[in-house]
Amino acid sequence: MYRKIMVPIDLAHLDVLEPSLATVADLARHYDAEICYVGVTATQPGSVARTPEEYQQKLDAFADERAAVHGQPVSTHVITSPDPIADLDDLLIDAIDDVGTDLVIMPTHPPKHLDVLMPSHGGKVATHTDVSVFLVRPAKQ
Repeated sequence: MYRKIMVPIDLAHLDVLEPSLATVADLARHYDAEICYVGVTATQPGSVARTPEEYQQKLDAFADERAAVHGQPVSTHVITSPDPIADLDDLLIDAIDDVGTDLVIMPTHPPKHLDVLMPSHGGKVATHTDVSVFLVRPAKQ
């Protein structure tokens, strides 16, 4: 059913992504799908990498590590932006077509009242694309 699964990755917050990574590994094995890890980085030095090229190297290394865990083919797609925080939603929506994915799996948080003012990234991606979007909430404590 799915042939390519896109997973937005924030290399600075990998601990938060673990439930999403487990979900994508399971679904990729089930559907024998490729996983495309997408990262958005700034044009200027940041906490994860000094340059977009260094960020690409780190995302590639991350993807190779995950491929060893789940055994499915992987690819990466790095997007460079002068303001990744402000542009994130639109960049992820554009990446869906750029990488040719048919499913997006990404983490989300439980609904809050502030979501009316600042909607979740996953919510915006889901309402502005025609591919399936699977939002993974953190496990209850």
